[in-house]
Amino acid sequence: QVQLVESGGGLVQPGGSLRLSCAASGFTFSSYAMSWYRQAPGKERELVADISAGFRTNYADSVKGRFTISRDNSKNTMDLQMNSLKFEDTAVYYCKAVERFARYTYWGQGTQVTVSS
Repeated sequence: QVQLVESGGGLVQPGGSLRLSCAASGFTFSSYAMSWYRQAPGKERELVADISAGFRTNYADSVKGRFTISRDNSKNTMDLQMNSLKFEDTAVYYCKAVERFARYTYWGQGTQVTVSS
């Protein structure tokens, strides 16, 4: 059965760092584009970063230069290194997988990131 399990969220002070991980199982990970989304209270879910099956990356303007997305196809994992965190990065972060022809889409359950002093 398909599973996407996020981990690594928590409470961090402004300017701090966190590393999120998404562990995938039940599908051919290397054939899927992977993404991180986030949703803050009262706001719509938004794309943070994505990485294609070919390792091409894309970032939201709000996180460029601060966040780095990566994937390890040998471990079926995707990470998001988040540096210089800001209050406005507070949200639930979700992992998403999309099959290369967009026939299948999977979501994780989310992990909370709170940036607070």
